[in-house]
Amino acid sequence: MTNLSRTLDVQQFIDEHRFSRYQWKILVTCFLLIAIDAYDSVAIGFVVPVLLREWGTTRAAFGPVLSVGVLGLALGALIAGPLFNRTSPKTVMVGSMLLFGLCSLGTMTADSLVSLGAWRFFTGIGVGAAVPGAVTLIYEYAPARISALLVNTIACGALIGASLCGLTAAAVVPSYGWTSVFLIGGIVPVVLALFMLVTMPQPLQFMVQQNYPATAIAAVLRRIAPEAQLADDTCFVLPAAPEPGKAGVAVVLSRQLRMGTAMLWSAYFFGTFAYYLLLGWLPTLVQDMGASLQHSSLITVLLTVGGIFGTFVFGWLMDRFDKNNVIAGAFVLGGVGMWLVGQQKGDLAWVATCVFIGGIGLSGAMMSMGAVAASFYPASGRSTGISWMHGVGRFGGIAGPMVGALMLRDGFTLATVFTVVMGFVLVSAVALMIKGAAARRAAGNPLRAESA
Repeated sequence: MTNLSRTLDVQQFIDEHRFSRYQWKILVTCFLLIAIDAYDSVAIGFVVPVLLREWGTTRAAFGPVLSVGVLGLALGALIAGPLFNRTSPKTVMVGSMLLFGLCSLGTMTADSLVSLGAWRFFTGIGVGAAVPGAVTLIYEYAPARISALLVNTIACGALIGASLCGLTAAAVVPSYGWTSVFLIGGIVPVVLALFMLVTMPQPLQFMVQQNYPATAIAAVLRRIAPEAQLADDTCFVLPAAPEPGKAGVAVVLSRQLRMGTAMLWSAYFFGTFAYYLLLGWLPTLVQDMGASLQHSSLITVLLTVGGIFGTFVFGWLMDRFDKNNVIAGAFVLGGVGMWLVGQQKGDLAWVATCVFIGGIGLSGAMMSMGAVAASFYPASGRSTGISWMHGVGRFGGIAGPMVGALMLRDGFTLATVFTVVMGFVLVSAVALMIKGAAARRAAGNPLRAESA
């Protein structure tokens, strides 16, 4: 039996005990949340070809529908930020999952581009609000030695969920119609939301920071380590004391963290800009190199496949080295890989190799940004910081494909297009290096981030 003092650092408690079955349940639940979140965010793309035939409209007419969904993602993340501290991360997660689940079901009733766009907008708001809470939840129940790896593990749920949406659409749409995709995308998050409402705890450091009853905190800790003895008068504390009166947005934009926040937003914005530009136009660019439609699709998939590999590798590295430098290096790898794609002269084997290398760096870096944000902000601003980073970054996802379209319209060469992509990716790397320097300067401040 383990005897604990009456003052207990909750992070130290997590670090000193093995990763329990209860923590595994939190990990799997957060992974599923992000997977179904990604499923719902990409679902519309897989039914557009069917709707083009059934509704007799044009591809261009669907452009605003796709864009308004991404706008919803951005607004959802920005709206959720202040709500995390005014309510709680668990409340926001459950509420947002119910919202995008019900709106996905509502999408089944759409009979025009206007109604379809409206349902996708509100679905996007729910989807955008859910992820930051999941990142906060797993980060605060993870031992420090593997925290980045576990955050990156659930981030891979996005790649898995998007892939499963494509497979599901291929399997069910021919037999049951396009609405079947949204039926699945509506039922699953509602069921998962109810499961989380009943079984999932609040983020641990959030509970301490918000002065939850000691009995409630102790009950959660006993589920992690049943053998631990916790005195009735135990006082639970955080690794770093929060500044009195500051929480949420006030912490994220505080003088001590302002520079780091700006650089974090910049890194995620420009990384998302480049990533969505490639997702939207890479198949077309590869076809311009002489590839068939089938080969261009397979080569584009390597951008994601490389990301899965990179996400786990960078998660492991971040737990051992400075997180900012690791992901800055990942962005550099991604940028160089994409530049090399543009230097190939029709050798599709080398094009595929370079896309895979670029995917390791760029996709792996994007999937790792949640861990960078979680380690940078203290408990009093963590959920808001992660949420607003996602919200700002989504606007990069809107701008990237538009800029890609302009470059292709104006006749930019392939080498030039991929050089431009590299430039934006390297901006992300520089921003993270500046953020790391800012974090080191803030190392003596009570609001300092763990990475500092």
